[in-house]
Amino acid sequence: MSAPEIKGWCPGAHRPMMSGDGLVVRVRPRLARLTAAQAVGLCEAAQRHGNGTIDLTNRANLQLRGVAEGSHEMLLDDLAALDLLDREPGLESRRNILVQPFHDGSDLTARLARDLIARLRDLPPLPAKFGFAIDAGTTRCLAGNSADIRLETGCDDRLILRADGQATGCATTPDTAIDDLLELARWFAANSDADHRRMAQLVRKTPLPASWTGAAPAAIAPDPMPGATPFGALLGAPFGQLPAGSLADLIQRSSATALRVTPWRLFLLEDAAPTAARCFVTHPDDPLLVTDACAGAPFCPQATVTTREIARLLATRAQGSLHVSGCAKGCARPRPATVTLVGRDGRFDLVRDGCAWDEPSRHGLTADDLQALMSDPDAL
Repeated sequence: MSAPEIKGWCPGAHRPMMSGDGLVVRVRPRLARLTAAQAVGLCEAAQRHGNGTIDLTNRANLQLRGVAEGSHEMLLDDLAALDLLDREPGLESRRNILVQPFHDGSDLTARLARDLIARLRDLPPLPAKFGFAIDAGTTRCLAGNSADIRLETGCDDRLILRADGQATGCATTPDTAIDDLLELARWFAANSDADHRRMAQLVRKTPLPASWTGAAPAAIAPDPMPGATPFGALLGAPFGQLPAGSLADLIQRSSATALRVTPWRLFLLEDAAPTAARCFVTHPDDPLLVTDACAGAPFCPQATVTTREIARLLATRAQGSLHVSGCAKGCARPRPATVTLVGRDGRFDLVRDGCAWDEPSRHGLTADDLQALMSDPDAL
C-alpha cells in the first residue's frame, strides 16, 4: 500500500482543501468564541453550502465539509456577512492562534490574543502549520495541545514566553509580551529549514539562547469534562463532529449567548445551563469522550475503511482510549491510544499503546474480528 499523502498546510476559508466529499473550509473563531447569531448563521451556511456537518478540530477551529466548488464564493460571502472571514487571505493563514477558552473577554488571555491579532503583519514568514497558544489563566489548559510559541502563566504567577520543546521559558510582561513573541518568531525564521519546520524540531538541533529559558511554567489544569462551568454548559462532540441542525437547535433552545470552541472535542454554550442534548455528550463518563475517529471513507480519499460506525460500536468495549484511523496519518489523534485501529486495504491493523503510524501487532482484521477481540480484552 502506498504511504498516505501528508499535506504541508491546513485548509482555510480562502484556501480550502479538497476531500472525498468536496471542499473542506476552515473557520478560525477569534478568541475561541462565536456569538449565538454567528454560530447559528454558520450552521445555516453548513446546511446551505455543505453536507450539514461542522467539524471541531484539535486546534479549536471549525470546518465545514462537503462544500461544492461552485458554492465556495457564496460561502465566503456568508462568512463575511457573519464577520467570520479575514479580509486578507494572508492574515487568515497567520491567525493560527489557540486561545484558552475559559477567559472572561477582558482578562490577560483575551488581551494578549487581541494584541497578537493586531500585530500579525509583523510576523516573519513562517511554515503554514506554525502556531501560537495564549494560555494566561491561573493554571495552564493548553500544555498538551499543539503550538510552537506559548504565552502562559509561570510557576510564580508571572507571564512567561516559552518555545515549544523547551521545559522552561523566559519571563515577560503584558506590555512587552507580543514584542518578545515576535522576536522569538524571528529567531525561528532565521534558524529553521525544510527539515525543521516546527519549533520543537528546531530546538533539538539548535539550542535557544539562554535568555529564552529558565522560568518554569505553572501547573497544568485537570482535563475539562462535560457539565456546568462558571461560563456555561460544557458539552462533548463525538469525534469532533457537530451536526449543524442539531447544534443550531441546541443553541436556540438553551438561550446560549455564545459558542466557545476548544481543542478537546468539547464546546461551551455561554450562559446556558446543562441540558439534554441529542447528538452530543453530556456525561463525563461517556466512553465517546476517549474515542477518536477521523472522517474515514468515503469522505477522505486517503482512507480505505469507514471509521465512525466501528468506533461507536467498539467504544463501550474498549479498555481505555480508542482511536480509529482511516489511514496511517492518524489525523484524529496525534498521540498514543490504548488501542489504535488503522485502515489498510479495506481492513484494520491494530496497534497497542501507540499511534496510527506505529508498528501493528495484528494485521488485516475485519469488523467481526474486532468485535470478537474487544469482547475478550485478554486476546488483544
